[in-house]
Amino acid sequence: MSASSGSTTALLEKALRAARDTRRAIVGRAVVSQAPGPFAAEFGDASAVLVSDLNTFNAAGRTVLDAFRREGLALAEPFQFGIDVYAGYDDVEKLEAALADVDAIPVAVGSGTINDLTKLVAHRLRRPYMSVATAASMDGYTAFGASITHNGSKQTFDCPAPRVVVADLDVIAHAPAPMNSWGYADLLAKNVAGADWILADAAGVEPIDADVWETVQGRLREWVGDPSGIARNDPESVQGLVDGLLMSGFAMQAHQTSRPASGADHQFSHLWDMQHHTFEGVAPSHGFKVGIGTLASLALHEDLLARDLRDVDVDRAVAAWPVFEQVERRIHDLFGDESLAAKAVKETRVKHVPPDELREQLLQLKAVWPELRNRLKNHLIPSAEVRSMLRAAGCPTRPEEIGISRERLRVSYDQAYYIRRRFTVLDVARRFGIFDDALDRIFAPGGAFAP
Repeated sequence: MSASSGSTTALLEKALRAARDTRRAIVGRAVVSQAPGPFAAEFGDASAVLVSDLNTFNAAGRTVLDAFRREGLALAEPFQFGIDVYAGYDDVEKLEAALADVDAIPVAVGSGTINDLTKLVAHRLRRPYMSVATAASMDGYTAFGASITHNGSKQTFDCPAPRVVVADLDVIAHAPAPMNSWGYADLLAKNVAGADWILADAAGVEPIDADVWETVQGRLREWVGDPSGIARNDPESVQGLVDGLLMSGFAMQAHQTSRPASGADHQFSHLWDMQHHTFEGVAPSHGFKVGIGTLASLALHEDLLARDLRDVDVDRAVAAWPVFEQVERRIHDLFGDESLAAKAVKETRVKHVPPDELREQLLQLKAVWPELRNRLKNHLIPSAEVRSMLRAAGCPTRPEEIGISRERLRVSYDQAYYIRRRFTVLDVARRFGIFDDALDRIFAPGGAFAP
């Protein structure tokens, strides 16, 4: 069941049918007071326990509680974090201890942090849960998995998405700035993530699932088409953002990986998470890091498109391909931090191919390059336009705005390649032996990240 705008309704209902976990999504204006309806439809006469923090309780939690009481639904004592809640393992344990002896379905009222904490705890307690969104800050509402900091690094814990999602556009339009801008940057990144999937498909590494692709990419340009409206928190503009973020999560549920919504763009963000990057005393938002990662990966895509890969000497590229022992030494030299290096070694080992397989991939990509290049050109939003869209939505467009220098960004290209097994434009540039040359051009005067 769903409530949404026009033609999005059919797409949303199709996505719900394909979703593994979520059964109902209610999107619209003044719908937060309708939360008891889908809760009762999914969970019957079960009790609800509301989970929020101080801010999200004031934004929507009190309205949800009042609505549940008005409808006579059973309620356990609500659990409320303070204003300094963080998606860390300590807070997971705190919430789990509070809910373990409470026979009730958790209702998460909040955005990324509250949703991820509740998602993981509900899974550990073997319960479904419901999510009431208070900001369009990320695509995690309907995504599988929870992003939690554990043992010093951000990790994704496998756990089901919510059974029910309620997204009230009036509540979300009043979210504190720049939370909806975070979500806009995350949604815009799906364009370059799609380009990475196109490359992986063409190389024979990971085929595109047409239905999942359409869920994310079919109306993406429409959903990101009013960035200035996001900066104004206009409810109609926010509707497209919410729809797009929910669809991205549904696609990940259906595909059971984050491939439909995450490519090299997210690898930059994950890298800086793992390095515990802070700027002016705080960690930049996931969305803003992804936004800079989008521009970084788009610069490499555009460098690739400026080349004719049919001219690459495959024999030379294969001969230069390192054995894994060399790769492992390079990783340890590049990262220094042993725990991070160990993670990078593990991830890179999965995707490091032997020379014969590399040759096949390169010959395949060369053979289809004219058609592939045209497809990528037609798919990708040009970098100048992406910068303008991000700026209009109130997002950073220069790495320095999130505390990343040009020098560090260049090193981050190298490091980002190693931290995930996912095949992206970073892998194509490495396999063809043009990675370093591409970075020289990107960071040269006149390049995308000129000094």
